[in-house]
Amino acid sequence: MRILIFGATGMLGQDLLPAFSRHEVTGLGSHDADLSDASQVLEVVQRTQPEWIVLSAAYANVDGCEADPAKAFAVNRDGAIHVANAALRSGSRMLFVSTDYVFDGTKGTPYEIEDRRNPINVYGRSKAEAETRLLEILPDCCIVRTSWLFGKGGKCFPDTMLKLAKTQPMIRVVDDQRGCPTYTVDLAKAITQLVEKQARGIVHSTNRGSCSWYEFARATLAAASPGTVVEPTTTAEFSRPALRPAYSVLSDASLRNYGIALPPWQDALQRYLAARNS
Repeated sequence: MRILIFGATGMLGQDLLPAFSRHEVTGLGSHDADLSDASQVLEVVQRTQPEWIVLSAAYANVDGCEADPAKAFAVNRDGAIHVANAALRSGSRMLFVSTDYVFDGTKGTPYEIEDRRNPINVYGRSKAEAETRLLEILPDCCIVRTSWLFGKGGKCFPDTMLKLAKTQPMIRVVDDQRGCPTYTVDLAKAITQLVEKQARGIVHSTNRGSCSWYEFARATLAAASPGTVVEPTTTAEFSRPALRPAYSVLSDASLRNYGIALPPWQDALQRYLAARNS
């Protein structure tokens, strides 16, 4: 198949390229195509004539989105709409990478694909509005919600913890936000399989299991920096510009319906640490 990836230079995109290696793949970064420019997006899609477009590009700085909502909506919502319109004109299928932050975190049990969107920050709103519009433009599109991404190809939580551990003997991490850490290598393989299976609709794709940020940090440092002390704190004590959902665990039932299952996050973390040190 001919695959076009927007966001190929990002953390996930760098793993998507090899995951699609058996296909004819074109990868574009932000310097190659400005998602906020509809004519530029259309030109790229018409030139490459992809059978599938994977949109993994996003403005994913959650606090940055809160400070600059115009940029968040221009990239995350309007950019997705531009890609969808171009896909419609070219007859391409589309897969859009979305987020657990479309939910408010009040449910307390894993979110299913049919649960109501109710984002509590700008980043989540920009992605939720993109989802709604994409399903209107391309009813057969595939929306893959994921969460807490980490990978070798960019800034991520385990990398931040390990860098802090070099200068701080004790690190405090919030223990009242719970989600599903997801390794970009595993997510990229799942996305490839979903495209090959001609998936449509909303799918939740994360590594198996859940934890708090504190538990994620403790597991990371126990494996790679055992001398560092990790102490729990609360969201209220560790104030950030953007609100975060307290519970954003995604059910993987929709992914298993396609015969796909990701390994536990603990296994993924060990593989990430090994790759990071290689």
